[in-house]
Amino acid sequence: MAKLKEIRSRISSVKNTRQVTSAMKLVSAAKLKRAQDNLMHIAPYERKLDEILHQLTIGDINIRSVFFKTKEPDKILIVVIGSNRGLCGAFNSNVAKMAIQHAQKNYRTHFQMNNIHFLPIGQQMVKEFKKFSNTVASDADKLIDSADYDSSTEFVQQLMKWFIGEKYQKIDILYNKFKNAAVHEPTVEQFLPIEEPDIKDPSEMLTEYIFEPGKSEVYNELIPLALKMHFYSLLLESVTAEHGARMTSMHQATDNATNLLSDLRKTYNNLRQSAITNEIIEITGGAEALNH
Repeated sequence: MAKLKEIRSRISSVKNTRQVTSAMKLVSAAKLKRAQDNLMHIAPYERKLDEILHQLTIGDINIRSVFFKTKEPDKILIVVIGSNRGLCGAFNSNVAKMAIQHAQKNYRTHFQMNNIHFLPIGQQMVKEFKKFSNTVASDADKLIDSADYDSSTEFVQQLMKWFIGEKYQKIDILYNKFKNAAVHEPTVEQFLPIEEPDIKDPSEMLTEYIFEPGKSEVYNELIPLALKMHFYSLLLESVTAEHGARMTSMHQATDNATNLLSDLRKTYNNLRQSAITNEIIEITGGAEALNH
């Protein structure tokens, strides 16, 4: 009987867990939809800004920016975007692992000389990098929950300030690129310095524009805006991928709980049937003994 009571307790516990994971799955699905909408809405602005910058560089060899490469980097910053909450599978660990591999493979000398700093975003990502002494502390965790343009702009301004002041001569960003609800791909991008424009033939220009006060001035005004927009887009990609990962993880947990419940119920019924059979045998045996 003690065994039956234990299994009944486990069944009740698994039922409660399944209710929680099922509710979390629904919450993540709703958040995923909102995040996808935000990502979709910002895409046209980023494309148009890139198009304008491309038009500015066509046929003009004088286009320069302080955000272009000036020399080989001495110090490198790797920004790693994760999540504040767990229960999203390998969402954080995969990107953290890729960040370490990226540093060791592509910046081996810098890594050995401790000239690479990691800036984790998200409380779960901070935990992944606690063991590294070259982790940069920041209050960027709020970016994950708010995921708003103003907050991300402040963060990018700090990155640009570090780059212009040559605290870091190169800044890479690692994040989870959203593919679909079940698939997210750890991705690395060079954020600063930006790639110098690929000078094209002026004949490629479909429309001729007049830029005031001049192409170079307009270009240098738009570059910071493009950097802010691009980082915000990467942040939204990561947030969207996080909700997709958590929804998938909770879906799998709910399915596992359902399968476990089925197994526990079968075990419970078999034990109960066995106990009833034993009781019948005992009663029958007792009755026969009385008859004799």
